[in-house]
Amino acid sequence: MPIVTINPEQLYDGAAVGLSQATVDTDSGLVFVSGQVDWDSDSRRQHDGIVDQAEAAFANLMIALQAAGSGTSAVLQLRIYVRGEVADHLPAVAPLLPKYFGNHRPALTGVGVASLAEPDLLIEIEAVAKVMR
Repeated sequence: MPIVTINPEQLYDGAAVGLSQATVDTDSGLVFVSGQVDWDSDSRRQHDGIVDQAEAAFANLMIALQAAGSGTSAVLQLRIYVRGEVADHLPAVAPLLPKYFGNHRPALTGVGVASLAEPDLLIEIEAVAKVMR
């Protein structure tokens, strides 16, 4: 199964920890995007609040999808991890979905977690998509 790794220079370099920002299975056309957070290309958090962190994570997700030859209309599954209870963050995060996905409604799972990659990160977003042909 031929796999292509995607590591756009606008996103942090995950080589030190053994990850790619996305991988593409060229046989199936599936794109697997690693969890995106509010990090710049130097792995520095940029924002404090969950809405601002979510906006940055979605922007990073868009960069990875585009670099993989995909886009939001081709997202099949979206997972959103939030620090704490999902219900506590739903009113802030849910309005962002139509902003990025329009009328497209991918399968979605929200997961409350105790921690993410660093203590001040509040949200992480990963996706499975198809390559757009």
